[in-house]
Amino acid sequence: MPIDRRIFSAAALALAAAPLLPRDASAATVGDNGLHTQPFFLDTFLDLGEDLAEAQAEGKGLAVFFEQRGCPYCKEMHEVNLSSQKVLDTILPHFNFVQLDIWGSREVTDFDGEAIEERELAQRWGVNFTPTISFFAEDTQADGTQGGRMLEAARMPGYFKPFHFVSMFEFVAGGQHKDMSFQRFLQDKFADYETRGEKPDVW
Repeated sequence: MPIDRRIFSAAALALAAAPLLPRDASAATVGDNGLHTQPFFLDTFLDLGEDLAEAQAEGKGLAVFFEQRGCPYCKEMHEVNLSSQKVLDTILPHFNFVQLDIWGSREVTDFDGEAIEERELAQRWGVNFTPTISFFAEDTQADGTQGGRMLEAARMPGYFKPFHFVSMFEFVAGGQHKDMSFQRFLQDKFADYETRGEKPDVW
């Protein structure tokens, strides 16, 4: 079901104006591979075309997280951003989530059918930093002819603080990535706050 941008944006603005309160940070544990885990990360066969199709069948997009062992910014993302229930309430209804290891050796099938190791996929997509999140929108047309780098709706190249982190998810889920840059989206969002005489909780 298509997302009504006006409803989504209004709800997101109201949410972002409130403090991003932490939930139980212990929910973010570390797995045997040294990466933080989340209960909402999917355990799949890592066929990204199938993962996207499954998300789309649920009316969602797909967010692919690239992380690595010992990454301090990955740790902060999990312990701050993903430990906020308000953040989760915004992003979970609109995306499914797959986590990859930038140095990992698990086999991943790209959207064009190319089966390679995680670390090779990271190189193929030009992922140089962790955390990096690649976003694929609900209406992405993956016909098996293009790899993920060509199909991305947006990319979060490194750690974003909670306000900007949530904003990137809004940017893709609301479809604004089709019409404007992320910077313009943020400018418009701040302008909305100013018009309403409110200040966003930016931290």
